[in-house]
Amino acid sequence: MDSAEYERKIAHRFAAFDQDGNGYIDRADFNAAAARLLTEFGTTARCDKGQALYTGAEAFWQGMAGIADVDGDQRVTREEFVGGAVKRLRDNPERFAEIARPFLRAVIAVADGGDDGRASVADVERALRVLGASAEIAGVAAQSLDTDRDGKVAESDVVSALAVYFTVIEPDA
Repeated sequence: MDSAEYERKIAHRFAAFDQDGNGYIDRADFNAAAARLLTEFGTTARCDKGQALYTGAEAFWQGMAGIADVDGDQRVTREEFVGGAVKRLRDNPERFAEIARPFLRAVIAVADGGDDGRASVADVERALRVLGASAEIAGVAAQSLDTDRDGKVAESDVVSALAVYFTVIEPDA
């Protein structure tokens, strides 16, 4: 795949972060995602899980801004996302996992009804819908994250899958 095709596909991934559709990613996008997740799962912002989610969202935002916010305006434009974050992370999906892990860990904790560190496939699907995935995509994605087919999704599965999704572009079929 040539560079232009890679950048086109990654630019499409930008929309997953631009929660309000205003053309850039900023702290408010991460905070809005956290607030919607807490509402969906009936969790308060002041409890341990709520605090961990907001802390994880802030860490994710800071990591992304540190990599991609070239002009320092506390906003990541689509061009910065493609030119900064993606090119820097393309050869190092582990770096993406590092900046995403605190948020993803907290998402799993909020969705985890049994407090065993794993969320049900149905709850992961709910979380994905809240974060903007269509019902169809959320269902397929949640099922694919249940790698051992026990009906549960672990943090490690989510982190690696998300890192691959945002940093490795599959060839066209």
